[in-house]
Amino acid sequence: MDSGSMGYEDEGYSDTYWRRRAIALAAVLLTLGGAAYACTGEKPTPVKNAAATGDVSPAPTPTEVPVTALPAPPMPTVTVTVTQQATVAAPRRPGDACASGDLVANLTPVKADFAKTDAPQFRMTVVNTGRLDCTFDVGAGRFVAKIKSGSDRVWSSAHCAAAGGTSIQMLRRGIPYVGGLAWDRRRSRQGCAAPRPKALAGTYVIQAEGGGVKTPKAVFTLR
Repeated sequence: MDSGSMGYEDEGYSDTYWRRRAIALAAVLLTLGGAAYACTGEKPTPVKNAAATGDVSPAPTPTEVPVTALPAPPMPTVTVTVTQQATVAAPRRPGDACASGDLVANLTPVKADFAKTDAPQFRMTVVNTGRLDCTFDVGAGRFVAKIKSGSDRVWSSAHCAAAGGTSIQMLRRGIPYVGGLAWDRRRSRQGCAAPRPKALAGTYVIQAEGGGVKTPKAVFTLR
């Protein structure tokens, strides 16, 4: 083989030789890189597109805050003040109407038994025990005398009273008023209307009342 041919062959051999060396070096480097990766154990985290994958993180759940009941506001205290005004009675003057508590009255028959021909008569007294002189109506229509026999209402002085049945008297302290009353022995009713039959013989009770004053009951008999 000549020198020209040897030179060509040497150049081809040299290129092949260095390519092989580069490939071997690359293989070594690749092997070293894989070993280093295996030692670290780390893997690259792939970046995902949330819109493309549909992997949307859920919205955070709102935290519930406990509600503490507030105490009710205190009720206002209402104070009711009642003002009582004392009524002061006007001072009494002489000639004013008598206070019922100052009067003592009586109505009694002039005798206990009345014969058939007798018209029963009664005596009335009213005494003022107060400190001042005062007036009292002793009229038959105001200080009314009533005669009963048991539960039977026989007669009332108001039924047949004349002139409105009023008679106002000035009563001096301690000095009794003395008046008289007569009964015609007939029954009566409102307005003194007829008929008015005669009362039967028997026992009767008379009593007068008016102006807050009442006499004790008095008993008499008709023959």
